[in-house]
Amino acid sequence: MKVEITKSGYEKLKKRFPWLYKNELKKVPECDKGSIADLIYKDKYIATAFINPFSKITARIVSFKKETIDKEFFEKRIKKALKKREGLKNITNSYRLIHSEADFLPGLIVDKYADNLVVSFTSAGMDNFKGLIIEILINLLNPKGIYEKGDKIREKEGLEVVNQTFYGEVDDEFIIKEYDKKFLTFLKEGQKTGFFLDQRKNRKIVGEYGGKKTLDLFANAGGFGIYANASFTKFVEISPLACSLIERNCELNNLKNYEIVKMDVFKFLESEKEKYDLIIIDPPAFAKTKSARTGAIKGWKYLIVNALKLLEDEGYLALFSCSHSITSKDLLDLALSSSIIERCNLEVIEFLKQDIDHPYILNIPNSLYLTGVLLRRL
Repeated sequence: MKVEITKSGYEKLKKRFPWLYKNELKKVPECDKGSIADLIYKDKYIATAFINPFSKITARIVSFKKETIDKEFFEKRIKKALKKREGLKNITNSYRLIHSEADFLPGLIVDKYADNLVVSFTSAGMDNFKGLIIEILINLLNPKGIYEKGDKIREKEGLEVVNQTFYGEVDDEFIIKEYDKKFLTFLKEGQKTGFFLDQRKNRKIVGEYGGKKTLDLFANAGGFGIYANASFTKFVEISPLACSLIERNCELNNLKNYEIVKMDVFKFLESEKEKYDLIIIDPPAFAKTKSARTGAIKGWKYLIVNALKLLEDEGYLALFSCSHSITSKDLLDLALSSSIIERCNLEVIEFLKQDIDHPYILNIPNSLYLTGVLLRRL
């Protein structure tokens, strides 16, 4: 099947961006979800794509050169992704093996937890090759089990959201080992709190600045606070499940002097008076869309201003945004305007991003989705 693209679509693909929307195709073909098509501009082949007439993202690029999309194609791409992660084997037993478009496999996510694989098929095109991909993963990795985790994004592709054990047996509870730390996570459905593999390197970097007292806001499973290994650590988290995970993870890592506060972070900051040497702010995505950006900026300003009130001189502040709409420049601008309100100077110590198993491809700007900055109050 051949599909003509518009000039704007062609300009996008020239930069090797992997998505086209409906208005970037001259005519949306009547075809099955996830059909394979050659994209053509002025009678010239440009790329091969999965086409889904039911999705806002109508074309997802599979290749920028003419090749057959078959078992050999997927095997080659998957092997390349595995090779890229070889170095992580010495650091951790858990990492992302395949990260969708950033590994040139649009709509395929594979996470490895020792001998367990957790997979998601978030595009109709990739879903059509599900059986073949599972077969390749079994042959290459010989896992104990493969679990398919249903992502809500599937609904936008006209697909059913399914959670199922696809192959073998998968651990329900699992202990992640990274560097010298251990963390409990749940691999199957029904658990809302996972563990963020993409923050692995950042936990270690920020943890090295842990001093006498650490405050871990939006603590999730307690990763940052545990790495800080401070004389005293306070974790603030509103989710009861996350609070129980923090408790278990503190025990796993022999953290002795800590307090877990089950509370909304904004409410907590209204009343907190104690001072800290290290404060981590790692909230969930405030701005999943551009339209939510204004409210997110306002929320961030409140968090930073109030965190600075609790930060000792020469203390460290780590800020993280997991939304592409709030960039590292936004974080710096917010930190600057907050420092003016608090009448202090802030020194930039580190710029931070997602770890290497979640690749950032320059041609795909939204593949940089996690940014952070570590600051020191002067």
